[in-house]
Amino acid sequence: MLSDKTKEIVKATVPALQAHGEAITKHFYATLLAEHPELQEFFNVAHQREGTQARALAGAVLAYASHIDRVHEIAPALPKIIQKHVALGIQPEHYPIVGECLLRAIGTVLGTAATDEVLHAWKEAYGSLASMLIAAEEEAYAATEQVNGGWRGLRAFRVARKEAESAVITSLYLEPLDGGPLVRFKAGQYLTLALDILGKTVRRNYSLSDAPGKPWYRISVKREPNGLASNWLHDQLKVGMEVQVQPPAGDFVLDDRATRPLVLVTGGVGITPAMSMLEVTAETGRQIYFIHAALNGDVHAFRQRAEDLASAHDNVMLFFLYDDPTPTCPPHERGRVSAQLLRRLLPDHANVDLYFLGPKPPDGNSIERSFMEAASFSR
Repeated sequence: MLSDKTKEIVKATVPALQAHGEAITKHFYATLLAEHPELQEFFNVAHQREGTQARALAGAVLAYASHIDRVHEIAPALPKIIQKHVALGIQPEHYPIVGECLLRAIGTVLGTAATDEVLHAWKEAYGSLASMLIAAEEEAYAATEQVNGGWRGLRAFRVARKEAESAVITSLYLEPLDGGPLVRFKAGQYLTLALDILGKTVRRNYSLSDAPGKPWYRISVKREPNGLASNWLHDQLKVGMEVQVQPPAGDFVLDDRATRPLVLVTGGVGITPAMSMLEVTAETGRQIYFIHAALNGDVHAFRQRAEDLASAHDNVMLFFLYDDPTPTCPPHERGRVSAQLLRRLLPDHANVDLYFLGPKPPDGNSIERSFMEAASFSR
């Protein structure tokens, strides 16, 4: 339990974190990865290079400091962090290393403002948060390990099949090498693969794209132009080869108890977890609006499977948009997801469950914003 004095000191650092938070986290990552290269496998080099990881951590540190006296208000954000840590296999022994590097970064960047009193308060605050996360993560590890087909840590899988879903997306069918059962995942969850690439371990998350309950896990991977892992999976990983896999994780999952119309709005590779949700829900009779945007039919994965499900189930409504369609594979409409489109396609009452998955376009007009402009909704 943090003392009122500790909370007061940490809150007093909020202005400094607002001004220097990203500098602190950049220094932290540089120190951590230089002094502890064994931890590099837990971090995406591209995110480090682009600065997105440093910005995200700076925001998290600032949020924690701002709410240090009312942590319950940021509790809704913790499950996502916990699931991410569990997916990667973060262990209790990692936390002291992170804490020590973070405190040093605070001290270096803030200079004389980082007094012994400030650093001691932050050490206590970090320790409190670390203890909470370690306990929650152990609970998640144990829960997955104890269910039928569950496991802890890495498990060896064999690549049973590779299938091209589009010009840029390939599906991998993974079967456990030990022949044992597989824990039933929730539609929307993902796997973390630990890959040996050029003598280094690289960990990456990939959404599960099939229905649960099968003797395999299917992930569908988009080839990224400079993606170390995605290109290796496309070009080097062959049928019969082995990969190490963490158990399914992720809190962005389908609420399969809901009965309201289900709206799945996706762009690009965001279709992969949505396909799992569609597979699970199509035969239930629940009304489904499946709206997907892509560049064209060449890069549109799972189009035929979605059309087959719609043909077999009257409750499934499909709508495809392409930016640059080809003559041989036309969409329902040309363009992108917009508020006007959603108003036209969705029920007037808009009392639906909405899931949107995909990249934000360069102009910043996200799918989420389009829907919010179109109508109020429940999710």
